[in-house]
Amino acid sequence: MPRGGPAAYLPVGLWIMSDALPPVLLERAVAQLAPVLPLLTELGGLFTAQGHELALVGGPVRDAFLGRTPPDLDFTTSASPDQTERILAAWGDAHWDIGRDFGTIGATKGEATVEVTTYRADAYDGETRKPVVAYGDSLEEDLVRRDFTVNAMALRLPGLEFVDPHGGIGDLARGVLRTPSPPEVSFGDDPLRMMRAARFVAQLGLILAPEVEGAMRERAETLSIVSAERIRDEFSKLMLALSPREGLRVLVDTGLADQMLPELPALRLEVDEHHHHKDVYEHTLTVVDQAIALEGPADGPEESVPGPDLVLRLAALLHDIGKPATRRFEPGGGVSFHHHEVVGAKLTAKRMKALRFDKATTKAVTRLVELHLRFHGYGDGQWTDSAVRRYATDAGPLLQRLHRLTRADCTTRNARKAARLSRTYDALEQRIETLAAEEELGRVRPELDGNEISALLGIPPGPELGVAYKWLLAVRLDEGPIGKDAAAARLREWWAARG
Repeated sequence: MPRGGPAAYLPVGLWIMSDALPPVLLERAVAQLAPVLPLLTELGGLFTAQGHELALVGGPVRDAFLGRTPPDLDFTTSASPDQTERILAAWGDAHWDIGRDFGTIGATKGEATVEVTTYRADAYDGETRKPVVAYGDSLEEDLVRRDFTVNAMALRLPGLEFVDPHGGIGDLARGVLRTPSPPEVSFGDDPLRMMRAARFVAQLGLILAPEVEGAMRERAETLSIVSAERIRDEFSKLMLALSPREGLRVLVDTGLADQMLPELPALRLEVDEHHHHKDVYEHTLTVVDQAIALEGPADGPEESVPGPDLVLRLAALLHDIGKPATRRFEPGGGVSFHHHEVVGAKLTAKRMKALRFDKATTKAVTRLVELHLRFHGYGDGQWTDSAVRRYATDAGPLLQRLHRLTRADCTTRNARKAARLSRTYDALEQRIETLAAEEELGRVRPELDGNEISALLGIPPGPELGVAYKWLLAVRLDEGPIGKDAAAARLREWWAARG
């Protein structure tokens, strides 16, 4: 989809005022489905031959009208799960019913994977937000229970009849996000739909209809009844979208962020009258944009940090969340945020744990937040080789992400200052590359291994051996390779001095 939003691909015209869809738009959408058209025709024929309806529905239809070949195919049918299973079992190489409780049966044939869901008329239990499944009687009844009008469009198969009872194609052309049913009802059914609205703003460049935004503001607190895992998954999709910035604004402006990521709206610090510090919230959004711009292509090598990269983007979003707690007004009118990276790392770990992020992602993002200020001690290149080694080894496998986060964190409007910081960081990266080439920096180890240290000092494995290992590693980082004999001599002297 063009960066200009959906309207850049779907021209807004007088056709929106009528019920008639111009044939050229439908032809364009069908052309996007060309790679899967034989599959759609085949499945549609199988279901209609058994007296059932089948329709392609939701995201795949929306994406086709936006000029994108949909990555996934969602089908809905009048057939019951049992009837669907019989049809797919005869058609496919394999089938499964893991989603039977929700009316969904899946199957594979060759490289094709499909999932077909019986028409639904869901209700929610009001407490856990788990759907209470009730099967519907028609495609139109199924469409009205969907989250947004742009996802409530369908193509009946095999004839490719376009079904759009709620004006989704017009909303898509205008770039407006509305709900098929009143938004209070839709969000009351499932509050997570409010976060999904923010995600579609980020993914598709849509804007919220006034009534949708109003309902989100009024019902933001109901997000608290949604599980952390569902919130995390929706938030991650938003962060991996084309333009997370606009989706994040929706979360903050509607009050949703107060429920699931309160550290973000807390960044809207009042700027002091002398403007001794930046607007931290706006700075953060800019850092996210700039970090995304520094990602490598999706198919690029690992060292390019192929995008979209969730770890880098989360680190950019959270890198300054320690500032509100550490802000101090200094004598003379200055403002300081001493050790905000340390406080921010602790807050990051706590928030990501609350959102049920996995340990590896949490550890990586937290470490980047902790290290994001380290470069500012580099000055004009005064670091010794030892300090450069420590910078690289402390970052470890996160080094390439740290490079990008550090560069993205420069949002000064002073062109001369920005150019100087960029040149300085270029020099640091070059020093790291030089040292890495000379010393295999990414695999720095003490020049004696654990067994050799144990034999030399006559100590068994345990805490003391660990202390000796770390001391010898520090020598290696500080002085570079000195050879095994010199390392052994230094270790004996240090051990003797310890008594």
